[in-house]
Amino acid sequence: GFQYCPPIQAEVLTHPLAGADAIGRAQTGTGKTAAFLITVINDLLKHPIDVQRFAGEPRALIVAPTRELAMQIEKDAKVLAKHTDLQVMSVVGGMNFNRQQERLQNKLIDILVATPGRLLDFAKRRDLWLDRVEFLVLDEADRMLDMGFIHDIKRIISLMPKKRQNLLFSATFSDDIRHLARGLLNNPVEIDVAPQNTTATKVEQKIHPVDKGRKAALLSHLIHSEGWHQALVFSRTKHGANKLVKLLERDSIHAAAIHGNKSQAQRTKALAEFKKGKIQILVATDIAARGIDIDQ
Repeated sequence: GFQYCPPIQAEVLTHPLAGADAIGRAQTGTGKTAAFLITVINDLLKHPIDVQRFAGEPRALIVAPTRELAMQIEKDAKVLAKHTDLQVMSVVGGMNFNRQQERLQNKLIDILVATPGRLLDFAKRRDLWLDRVEFLVLDEADRMLDMGFIHDIKRIISLMPKKRQNLLFSATFSDDIRHLARGLLNNPVEIDVAPQNTTATKVEQKIHPVDKGRKAALLSHLIHSEGWHQALVFSRTKHGANKLVKLLERDSIHAAAIHGNKSQAQRTKALAEFKKGKIQILVATDIAARGIDIDQ
């Protein structure tokens, strides 16, 4: 059903498909998830493994900063690998540990999608072995550095074989990202399809200057007057997100908050209900700023 390749896909499907390591800069929503998943799936199918494999030994590892993004990558990978024998699984914090552990101990996994903390938990417990990883993808690497995952990333890399293919994606090419790439990638091709400091071209933007104390009232007014049925509102703090939800609910607007203090069950439920249109306004911290795919 793919009609054409966005720029990031055209670039990724040229160089990494040929076996090169790559560092890619692309904005969220540009199609890079499909780009790296197609590359990984193609590579695994092209090079069937000829030695005995054991449970808990993935061939490809995709690391993402947030649980929501990891779970979405897993979902996309399952769709793209549907007509293959490749097995896809995610391990993320906040979800049932024992269920994930049981699956790792009993199933052959080809593509593992993970958040850094839960991945290392399983590696420490020896439920998971990374010495057979042939392909590593670090998605939203700048966000992982912002969230303080650099030491976890280095530990994960130390558990993998030196000979593997690597892809790193980031919304920025900061000095920290380039330093990380130097220690991780082998003569990488640099793919840059995000012009410096530009915003997404398909988004129409408006600004409403308003006193700080009247922001919530203005938002409520806009939701009612503009007839917004689905809006994603970003809040700087978790406390601010909770407070805003209460104010909106008081104005008969069905809203929910998603942030790091919520349990994973609450986060998953809020996101699912927002996608289905049951929740009108989703108030989020920047936990939802990257890669969450919501129609309309």
